[in-house]
Amino acid sequence: MEDLQLVVFKLDREEYGVDIMQVQEISPYQQPTKVPNSPSFVEGIVNLRGDITPVVSLKNKFNLAETEVTEQTRLIIINNGNRRTGFVVDDASEVISISEKNIEEAPPMIVGPDRKYIQGVGKLDQRILIILNLHELLTEEEENQLEGINNRA
Repeated sequence: MEDLQLVVFKLDREEYGVDIMQVQEISPYQQPTKVPNSPSFVEGIVNLRGDITPVVSLKNKFNLAETEVTEQTRLIIINNGNRRTGFVVDDASEVISISEKNIEEAPPMIVGPDRKYIQGVGKLDQRILIILNLHELLTEEEENQLEGINNRA
């Protein structure tokens, strides 16, 4: 059994993990520039070292209540093919190693064809981590909408 390296982040009080191999970088939050007619889950775009990067609100995508931006708010940047995407999280505080034997499939009631981004549930002592595949988070249509934002920017 292999260990999985996860970047742990928070949305509200819940903890999530994403495979460290999906994460290009974690950067401090920047206020995105709004883009007219963009999807509701897109906060806007930021300039990260010369690259225009769309910023997605995970809270909006997951139907969670928005909270204020704090000093701990971060952008998790992933590279999805030829495009970078930033995801807003409340805190991205640690990288952990978890054994595959401590990861269970997510219960069928919380996954489905539209939730293939939930890879599983990790158990770490008294903590439960929802493990996400951020590459699978957006539908093909949403990916195309982000591509359109990049082309307008």
